[in-house]
Amino acid sequence: MVTIFIRYQLNMKKVIAFQIAEFIDIKIFRRKYTDNEVYYSSAEVLYVNQQNQYLYILAYGVVCFIGYDEVKMTEIIDYIKSLSKNILNEKLREEFIIHTDTQKDALYYNEIHITKQDEKILRLIMLNVAQSVALDYFSNQAEELLEETTKFTLQLEKYGKLKISINTLKKFIGKVLNVKNRIANNLYILDSPEETWEDEYIDKIDEGLRKTFDVKVRFREIDYQLQIIKNNLDLFKDIVQHRNSNFLEWIIIILILVEVVNMFIEKLF
Repeated sequence: MVTIFIRYQLNMKKVIAFQIAEFIDIKIFRRKYTDNEVYYSSAEVLYVNQQNQYLYILAYGVVCFIGYDEVKMTEIIDYIKSLSKNILNEKLREEFIIHTDTQKDALYYNEIHITKQDEKILRLIMLNVAQSVALDYFSNQAEELLEETTKFTLQLEKYGKLKISINTLKKFIGKVLNVKNRIANNLYILDSPEETWEDEYIDKIDEGLRKTFDVKVRFREIDYQLQIIKNNLDLFKDIVQHRNSNFLEWIIIILILVEVVNMFIEKLF
């Protein structure tokens, strides 16, 4: 029984991905980290050490591990935070299991069975897990913005007007645009790696993982939420501008009345 368990452990790898920030400076990290680098691009870097442990870092704020214990992962994450921007108060986490002792490729809810194993395939799996946790982060951002927008729509329903200044509205619009820009800048996270164009087996694994993680569906949901927010903000802007326009019209009317009264008084006296 013990032998079977040990064999199971040797043929099982756990991928653990964390969204820890909005940006990680990979260039600086590469200059300071000494493990064997097996892949690098401007957006990601992959390391493997002599213990067959994998560390995968992506510029959009995700750190991915295979084979590390909790203590070591915490140490590495704490160090990477010093090279990061807009660190999350609470990091997001996702786990996925890889089984390599199998006769047939298969995908399930949170695990995959593969008949082939190399660094390209492991990186592909880590990439999909990283994409999934990044989409969780963007989804949370979109939901928070939608909740804030709903507060204003409830004001309209209850009071028939918006209790918000033009400056507050501008700040909120800026916040929404920043989230949309971050998502747009990181659209490449949804792209399949170049290896999928050259290797049919890798392409098959990638397609299966994307379906398992619902990558396209989840992105469309985020895009739909942001579109609702944008439409609401356009309406709010028109309402506030109309309110300010009416206010200016009343000021002009009052000034004209004051001028007429002054002229009347001058005529009399």
